[in-house]
Amino acid sequence: MDILGSNTLILASKSPRRQELLNEAHIPFVSKYIDVEESYPSSLNPADVPTFLADKKAEALKSELKSDIIVLTADTIVIYKKKILEKPKDRQEAMSMLQKLGGSSHKVITGVCLRNSEKKRVFSQLSSVEFHDFTEAEINYYISKYNPYDKAGAYGIQDWIGLCKIKSIKGSYSNIMGLPMGLLYKELVDFVN
Repeated sequence: MDILGSNTLILASKSPRRQELLNEAHIPFVSKYIDVEESYPSSLNPADVPTFLADKKAEALKSELKSDIIVLTADTIVIYKKKILEKPKDRQEAMSMLQKLGGSSHKVITGVCLRNSEKKRVFSQLSSVEFHDFTEAEINYYISKYNPYDKAGAYGIQDWIGLCKIKSIKGSYSNIMGLPMGLLYKELVDFVN
């Protein structure tokens, strides 16, 4: 189905997972990566960080906007015990994050911004993930095999860890991957019409 009409969708992200989700949904897009510092005010409620960052990324591309060009930006965070787990800087930090997440639950929030030269829509979705316990050998295997340094919370739900160590998920699976596709589809249809 052609939900974009005469509009062009620009995905402003280098995430292969976001590209894969849009491709699987047959939503045509053009990729354009922008380098935006993912900083936010320390006073910001953790749940509001993803929408703040998605909006900040869209603002960086405002010079490219036209009425028929829609920019899609997104940011995904992991919240464990009310604290944000960023992308791990090194192996030690990845191990520490996965040790925390094993045998417990956490929240994943993806913030999304749709913007053209005339309007903007910012929204987010929350999913909850509960992992089984991890052994040290499993954590070492996962880090060595999947290099999760570009992933919030040090894991990708679509990797081995998501296949073998998930106890339960509440909410959207694609949201945990980086785009809440059901909500995004609805918002895109509304945005275009």
